[in-house]
Parts: sequence; C-alpha cells; structure tokens
Amino acid sequence: MNTKTDTPNQDIQRIGMAARYSEAAIFNGIVYLAGMVPERGDTDIRGQTEDVLAQVEQRLKEAGSDKSRILRTQIYLTDIREIGAMNEVWDAWVVPGSAPPRATVQAPLADPGYRIEIVVTAAQA
Repeated sequence: MNTKTDTPNQDIQRIGMAARYSEAAIFNGIVYLAGMVPERGDTDIRGQTEDVLAQVEQRLKEAGSDKSRILRTQIYLTDIREIGAMNEVWDAWVVPGSAPPRATVQAPLADPGYRIEIVVTAAQA
C-alpha cells in the first residue's frame, strides 16, 4: 500500500491509493475513510455489515486509529427496511460508550449486489 503521495500536499497522507480514489486520507490527525462496501455481495445484510465493519476496523488500524475513535459515520442501505438487522450487527460491533454520531439513509449503490456502504471519519490515536 502506498502510504504517502508525491503531491504538493505532503501534509496529507493517503493510504491504499488507486487511480480513482484512496482507501483513506489523513490530515491533522483526522482519518477520512472512503466508502467501504462488501467484498462479497452474495450474503444477507448481516453478513455484508460484518464484512464492511471488519474492513473499517482494518483501515482504521492502518491509519493509526480504532473504532473507539470514530467521530462520524454515514451508512447507506439499498433497503432501509433492513436497518434493524444492520443495527444488530452494528450494536454488537460499536464500542460501548463510544457510539459515534451516525446518519443512515436509503440509497442506490454502485453494484446491485451491495446492500450497504459505510463512510467513517475518525481521530488518530
């Protein structure tokens, strides 16, 4: 993984660079994650939520943070009626006493197999 760019913005660190996006950017101790989608689209909302949250946790670790330091979360569901099942997985994952501000909305996603996408902003440890 590329951990720093060769751009004039040397104070911005980018992790997991691709041609079109980065998996994460870090600036002034704040970690901005790209929208995380399931690596497997063939599971139900619970499985996809577990998959995405594991990715979030890994990306935060790579960026020097963890799930207790999340400042804000945006969750996109293709079917808002699945919010209850998604919340069961979320509630088991989130650090007690550290639940971040969160928005959850229904939205079409880039791949019809995706049921969820999660965007996270966190403070570095």
